[in-house]
Amino acid sequence: MFGLKTRMIAQADALPGRIEAIPTDETHIVLHTPLKGPYPAGLETAVFGMGCFWGVERLFWRLPGVYVTAAGYIGGYTPNPTYKEVCTGQTGHTEGVLVVYDPKKVSFKDLLKVFWENHDPTQGHRQGNDVGTQYRSAVFPSTEAQYEAALQSAETFQSALNAKGMGQITTEIFAPNSQPFYFAEGYHQGYLEKNPDGYCGLKGSGVVCAI
Repeated sequence: MFGLKTRMIAQADALPGRIEAIPTDETHIVLHTPLKGPYPAGLETAVFGMGCFWGVERLFWRLPGVYVTAAGYIGGYTPNPTYKEVCTGQTGHTEGVLVVYDPKKVSFKDLLKVFWENHDPTQGHRQGNDVGTQYRSAVFPSTEAQYEAALQSAETFQSALNAKGMGQITTEIFAPNSQPFYFAEGYHQGYLEKNPDGYCGLKGSGVVCAI
């Protein structure tokens, strides 16, 4: 059954994937900006994994200063995976949302605050009722400054979790630009705009991130 793989697969055992990229939308359905760029000069990018990417993408596209968002797969081994492949747990990817933003209008710390407060980063290979390695919590920075900010914010949020008697953060924070991002199929892009009554599994821990 899809979505029930809770052990990370070894790279040698991952599905082979494909050379060609999976077809996807060209333009964001809400923001009307190009999903794959080119992006205007001065913008920055980061990818966040915090459970099912449908609700996560909507969370970020609503923020002032965000230029475009996109659902995709990241942190695994299989090149150009499909959704069904990712759901088997045999690609190693987590569902992620690419966020392209103007740092003059919204800071990376602002994005981190949204990240920490809107999911439970202590759950390992799951998020609520969504179980599997593709739902694990992760941050994928694109710069050293983002990387250092993410590490510092994790320490700060862990202290807040400790004060509430909650568990240890399981979020993976990757080195800058160390993981390729693969755009998900077109029907996943802007999913909750296309399907207003669609599933959204976002649920925070109730702990405030004071960064």
